[in-house]
Amino acid sequence: MTIPDNSKDTSPRERRRSLAIGLLKAREAVMSHFRPILADHDLTEQQWRVLRVLAESGMLDASEVAEKAFILAPSLTRMLRSLEERGFISKHKDEADGRRVLLRLAPAGQAVIDEVMPDSRRVYAQIDARFGAQRVEQLLDMLEDLATLKLEGKPGGEE
Repeated sequence: MTIPDNSKDTSPRERRRSLAIGLLKAREAVMSHFRPILADHDLTEQQWRVLRVLAESGMLDASEVAEKAFILAPSLTRMLRSLEERGFISKHKDEADGRRVLLRLAPAGQAVIDEVMPDSRRVYAQIDARFGAQRVEQLLDMLEDLATLKLEGKPGGEE
């Protein structure tokens, strides 16, 4: 018995390239330039995102940091402990709400930011030179637009 080849009967949507996989490939291509820099400073990508968020935003509570750095709360809790032990962040009680703990970049954390940023800027300059600064800006704008499409309350998937 011969099994029919229905591969030609698939709709264009089924043959379409995967946006999720394309985004992951692009992320890996970009991050491959930054991982060695972070490793030289004994930082993970997630730790760097936390430090950057605090450097850019000032004092935030943990849920705000998790949202801005795109880190799940359980992972963030462990990470904050490590960053605090290393002296990179400090915790403060919110004077208005004693149950709320606020996080701030400590001087040692700012020192790490200051050490990493020249290398980070160099990588961004290389990406701009190879890909085009205008195209990078357009891509960032498109990604921001795409991020607004997140469907609240809908189950997530790979595609």
